[in-house]
Amino acid sequence: MNKQVVVIGLGRFGSSVAQELYQMGHDVLGIDLDEENVQNMLGHVTYAVKADATSEASLTELGVNNFDVAIVAIGTDIQSSILATVLLKDLRIPYIVTRAINDLHANAMERIGADKVVYPEQEMGHRLAHIGFEPGVLDYMEVAPNYGITKLRPPEQIVKQTLDESGLSRPRDKYGVAVLAIRRGREYFLIPAKDEEIRPGDILIVAGNAEQLGKIQLGDNHRARPEPELKRGPRPPEAGRAA
Repeated sequence: MNKQVVVIGLGRFGSSVAQELYQMGHDVLGIDLDEENVQNMLGHVTYAVKADATSEASLTELGVNNFDVAIVAIGTDIQSSILATVLLKDLRIPYIVTRAINDLHANAMERIGADKVVYPEQEMGHRLAHIGFEPGVLDYMEVAPNYGITKLRPPEQIVKQTLDESGLSRPRDKYGVAVLAIRRGREYFLIPAKDEEIRPGDILIVAGNAEQLGKIQLGDNHRARPEPELKRGPRPPEAGRAA
């Protein structure tokens, strides 16, 4: 069901959220004090307006009280983000999401009634730490400490193999991970069968711990090489016995 969403703050984070929601079919009103940010969003949201979100009169004039969801995406101006959230609560917006830059900011937002608090910089840091040094890893979402869901390109050595042949059919197999889905073009195959072949261009959505997920990119190279067999020479004569 499409909703009416107001996004306050059209910086890097706010504009990204607003555009994604608009592409999903929601009616999106973007508000920012910066004229350039507003101009950049024209055509990418339903409406983009230059206005002061810390003014109750401005919000009321824009009809924000009729919206289903509000997202306060203001960055470092903590005072403005708090004031905007208080006004949105007074306007009885059913669901309010706010951005926080630290724990103290988040605690203040929760106390004044934000329904959800997000840490975009912290979350991006977690993701970058997991995907930054692995060329095949496209995205990462942490589910629990040291355990997450990864979107990755399969390494060349397992392309054209089935999940069973590549050791990815069950969590107890070679890599110890679970393949949740395969994306093939615009199609998704959820919980694929073990005889599903991994094709060129496929994207795997895989769950496991960080070490296990890293082994997929290494492929068979992560296994220890067998030690070379040592050749033994002739046994020396025992002491006290003539040669």
